Amino acid sequence: MGARLPMTQSTCDFDGVLRRYGLGPLRRVEAPRTLQINVGKLCNQACHHCHADAGPKRTEVMTRATAQRILELLCNSPCVSEIDITGGAPELNPDFQWFVHEAWLCDLRVIVRCNLTVLFEPGMDWLPDFYRDHRVHLICSLPCYSRINVEQQRGKGVFAKSIEGLQRLNRFGYGRELTLDLVYNPVGPFLPPPQAQLEAQYREELGRNFGIVFQRLLTLTNMPINRFARQLQHSGKFSEYMGLLVNHFNPATVDGLMCRELVSVSWDGLLFDCDFNQMLEMPIFDRVAQAPLSIWQIDDLGRMRGASIATGSHCFGCTAGAGSSCGGSLA
Repeated sequence: MGARLPMTQSTCDFDGVLRRYGLGPLRRVEAPRTLQINVGKLCNQACHHCHADAGPKRTEVMTRATAQRILELLCNSPCVSEIDITGGAPELNPDFQWFVHEAWLCDLRVIVRCNLTVLFEPGMDWLPDFYRDHRVHLICSLPCYSRINVEQQRGKGVFAKSIEGLQRLNRFGYGRELTLDLVYNPVGPFLPPPQAQLEAQYREELGRNFGIVFQRLLTLTNMPINRFARQLQHSGKFSEYMGLLVNHFNPATVDGLMCRELVSVSWDGLLFDCDFNQMLEMPIFDRVAQAPLSIWQIDDLGRMRGASIATGSHCFGCTAGAGSSCGGSLA
């Protein structure tokens, strides 16, 4: 892990810290293997840590035309083997079922990031069958195995629904022959504990108390952007949290950063280096067109090989401690 760095403007310069370790500038070495697709910010929850600022009142939802263009782009991009569908609650997009089915027909591996409580929304009882039939890889949010911590972060009653949702998915084969991963986020401005250690605790607690099985636990660091950033600023802890991330910069995480093999597309079709850049409105910039790059301006995502990656101080969230990515810890 990197030496302790004093909290200054220069140490909050992520590119500068990369250069100090001989690791910069950050580039996408390979062509992207994953297209992460945010199909909208509409969600049935409004979690305190949500970097997407998703919630029940959001109106940003991907249209059928945008989704169709994404499918066309995927057909022309053999480098991409999987799609990672997120939101909001992606299932609330009216074209979600159609889109997943079309991607499945294209022989793409489909990941869906599910908040579990959406399974209990009116008219959503078809979801477990649909997931099973399309062999969707589910990554489900469960910030803790205790009710108090979950409800502190996600609201009253969420824990009971989450447990019932996991039990229902287990009955459909998830956690056994079908992939069910869980996601942990710290409740406050802290780094996640070691992933393997916490996974063992989750497995013990959820198995003994609720009979729940799953494949992996992914530990994610809370990103200092949007809703979580505003909470930190309101409590006067933003600088302290940034100091924590900067002082725990780990150069061993850089090679595994998700932005090196992933491209993110927003609900309106703009392309980004990662989901966090998307939420900070830092699009991939087309230097020829002198404009943000969109799905309508590119025919093959393979052309992203070797492209530079836009960075900012939030990137310390992915490189602190054991690291953090959409696939969990990195080191």
